[in-house]
Amino acid sequence: MDQSYLSLRARIEKKDKGLKEKVMSLTEAVTLIPDNVHVAIGGCHYSRTPIALIWEIIRQKKSGLVFSKSITATEGDLLLVAGTTRHIITSWFSPGVTWGVSRIMRHFVQSGEATYEEWSHMSLGLRYRAAAMGVPFLPTRSMLGSDVYKQLADIKEMQCPFTGDKLALVPALHPDVAIIHVQKADSYGNAQITGFPFMDKDIALAADRVILTTEQIIDNDEIRRTPDRTDIPFFCVDAVVEAPYGCIPHECYAAYEPDFNHMDMYVKLMMERSTEGVQAYLDKYVYAPQTFDDYLSLFNVKDIVRATLNARKGYGS
Repeated sequence: MDQSYLSLRARIEKKDKGLKEKVMSLTEAVTLIPDNVHVAIGGCHYSRTPIALIWEIIRQKKSGLVFSKSITATEGDLLLVAGTTRHIITSWFSPGVTWGVSRIMRHFVQSGEATYEEWSHMSLGLRYRAAAMGVPFLPTRSMLGSDVYKQLADIKEMQCPFTGDKLALVPALHPDVAIIHVQKADSYGNAQITGFPFMDKDIALAADRVILTTEQIIDNDEIRRTPDRTDIPFFCVDAVVEAPYGCIPHECYAAYEPDFNHMDMYVKLMMERSTEGVQAYLDKYVYAPQTFDDYLSLFNVKDIVRATLNARKGYGS
């Protein structure tokens, strides 16, 4: 077995698993992320993206980061143009289905400035799952015979000892840091996710360090009343930040829908002006506001109220 894999497991096993308060500010939480490490982003596409953390990562001028996410949306554009990353691991990269493939990703990859490492959605999930399980790989039929499979160097094959079938072996993916947004968490880091959990449970178990943002910090007594709803346990978590509307302009299920007017504006800017448009967006929405509340104040209040009411209506129906 690979010794580097064993050292990764050893670090996780030695992690302090004590029950202690982990609440801190957005600024303090992001200081836990060093440069030149692998950061896994929770959520999927523009659902439950930890925008507040990404906003602060860019503001702190982190560099050399490798990002992985199940499906990457507009946050990938911002991270590339800001110079925070030059390597993204994902299964698809687009502002949204209606807007097509990211022009920014295409620019950076075709120019050779960045690496877009593409795995199938299933195989990426299996890589996180392998790391969460504590095994170095998992077998799968996913991607066999596909052109995506042919482009990947970090993949091997084996003959199944039971059936003789050919299987692909996908290596465990161990993030150094996971950044995840949830609807509710207590001050110790017990997190409850409403709606699809996506790959977040496995990401949290796979990562050396986990930073949570949450719409609301709730009392531990409330967590204990519904322990079956706790998706991420406290012993995985290193920091908890209360960040209402921490996914805007993306959505947080049962809390608010996407701010589609804002996203339409962003995509128009990006498509018309490419990296210059995204830089202008960064200047206005990331670098100019002094706090995340200041960032939120730049959004149209009516659009946010509508997104909130629509989410509650759908959640309650």
